[in-house]
Amino acid sequence: MSQPEPVLTTDLALPNKRSGKVRDLYDVELPGGEPGLLIVATDRISAFDVVLANGLAGKGIVLTQLSRFWFERFAGSVPHHLVSTRAADVPGVTDAQRATLRGRVMLCRAAPALPLECIARGYLAGSGWQDYRRAGAVCGIPLPSGLANGDRLPEPLFTPSTKATAGEHDENISFDAGAALVGEATMRWLRDTTLTLYREASAYALERGIMLADSKFEFGMGRDGPLLIDELLTPDSSRFWPADAWHPGRDQPSFDKQYVRDYLQRLRDAGAWDGAPPGPPLPEDIAAQTMQRYLEAFERLTGASLDFDALA
Repeated sequence: MSQPEPVLTTDLALPNKRSGKVRDLYDVELPGGEPGLLIVATDRISAFDVVLANGLAGKGIVLTQLSRFWFERFAGSVPHHLVSTRAADVPGVTDAQRATLRGRVMLCRAAPALPLECIARGYLAGSGWQDYRRAGAVCGIPLPSGLANGDRLPEPLFTPSTKATAGEHDENISFDAGAALVGEATMRWLRDTTLTLYREASAYALERGIMLADSKFEFGMGRDGPLLIDELLTPDSSRFWPADAWHPGRDQPSFDKQYVRDYLQRLRDAGAWDGAPPGPPLPEDIAAQTMQRYLEAFERLTGASLDFDALA
């Protein structure tokens, strides 16, 4: 199995290109003339809201193929936007570009994103742990006293946030504030769907030795109502912990980009980086260890190895 060349940016002859920290998006037309969206997962990597100078070769493929796995798994219970992950199905690109896009594209129905990120938390970690230490609550939701870093919560929490614009950070909001943005009925659907997805994915992952500490879900508004969109239950949008190493009272080892965060934090602590763009390059060993964890998460969750050479 050959390692793919890193793809850090794309330049396709398709309309309305826009780029996020990791993904390049283009407008496309689906069969039948339906408006569509092409999502290209590049190998860029970000941490602390900064895109780093180099990426992880193949990371975008892992994100896309794991998202495809989850979209297919939940297809019978939650409507979603994914139509195809085959580069051959992308209109208006050359054969050479299709070769570059193999494994890292999602051809989707157009569904304008709702202005919320829907976060489910099952364990105390990250900003939730910091909230709890400060206020005994997570995103304004009171919790029992005496919990430790990494502890399982009594019940999974739904903690929505705003979607940050360029140069800003997401802000946690209440259920009522979210309802003011999208309507109460839609907000109830978002909450119930987010928690259902989290519980089902968490139970599935635990059978495979992975604890799903928390995850971010995004939704758009389709012609017939809300749709599940964007990536789904990947190491970029979720905290995956090895179940056999779980020990409350400390930060947990993880299958995400924690190696990257830890490296950058060491640079910040040493005064070697001030946290502002541009992000520094990653050393080869940090990149390799991080990619290894992404691949291990994929293999545990799907039960299959990722064969880069066999991708369509």
